[in-house]
Amino acid sequence: MGSGHDGHGGAMDLPPFTVGRALEISVDEVFLLGSLAVLALYGWGVLRLHRRGDSWSVPRTVSFTLGIASILVVTCTGLNDYGMVLFSAHMTQHMVISMISPILLLLGAPVTLALRALPPAGRGRRGPREVLVAVLHSRWMRVVTNPVFTIAMFIASLYGLYFTALFDFLMDSRAGHVAMMLHFLAVGLVFFWPVMGVDPGPHRPGHLMRMLELFATMPFHAFFGIALMMGSEPLVDSFADPPVSLAVDAVEDQSAAGGIAWAFSEIPTVIVLVALVVQWYVSEQRRARRLDRVADRDGDRDLADYNAYLASLQTRG
Repeated sequence: MGSGHDGHGGAMDLPPFTVGRALEISVDEVFLLGSLAVLALYGWGVLRLHRRGDSWSVPRTVSFTLGIASILVVTCTGLNDYGMVLFSAHMTQHMVISMISPILLLLGAPVTLALRALPPAGRGRRGPREVLVAVLHSRWMRVVTNPVFTIAMFIASLYGLYFTALFDFLMDSRAGHVAMMLHFLAVGLVFFWPVMGVDPGPHRPGHLMRMLELFATMPFHAFFGIALMMGSEPLVDSFADPPVSLAVDAVEDQSAAGGIAWAFSEIPTVIVLVALVVQWYVSEQRRARRLDRVADRDGDRDLADYNAYLASLQTRG
């Protein structure tokens, strides 16, 4: 592989960039096919529910589809090419795939859909649904959804990556860049999963605690953006020398990247806060209806007992 023969029978080596380019295309195609496969599985779950007469929320389907679309936009378009040479383009990819895409995907409730769509394997057997339930209740899942772990991973993805030699190592190849994007997506999903509280999981804090978890990362995110904006020289070697044809100054591009990071620490926070407030309101309304049903069934016994108690006090008086 990597060699051929010319018309005169002599050996002719293929140019090195030919093999490299082929590998780059294959990496992008694998990412594209993987995303489309996940979307197809989600569609299969929705179709399965409809075929048996069960409903599934259209907004959830739209949200999940938009989440997949956002991933494809930042990884399988020209933005990925610019992300290899411009800090601002790379930071746009990072912020979208770590903060926008996870929120949209989680609002689609994929775990809930899987639990409803996958058929049970039957007594004594272990199928995909049983494996998923076991994973959700595993000790490993309790660890990775614990706020101590999720917040630490979210912060480490900023400071432990960009301010170490690991970033330049990953940026040295397109495969490394794609692996970095996958890491950002995974960290975003793990962080926002317990915060959003849409799908079942081992770590289900109250609404107030979810808000505190969300706000805990904001100062670190803002400081990271400010550090990039205030830098007087390139902080990472990968973007220290942009292509001349783009006519971009490295320090100015780094400052733009910092502004993008700072802005994205605010926008997703507002989206998640709105979602949490709505969930809190719906939860309280559901709880009130449940209490009303209990009162209807027992004839509002608690109120009757309390009135009887007041009557007994009045009689004693």
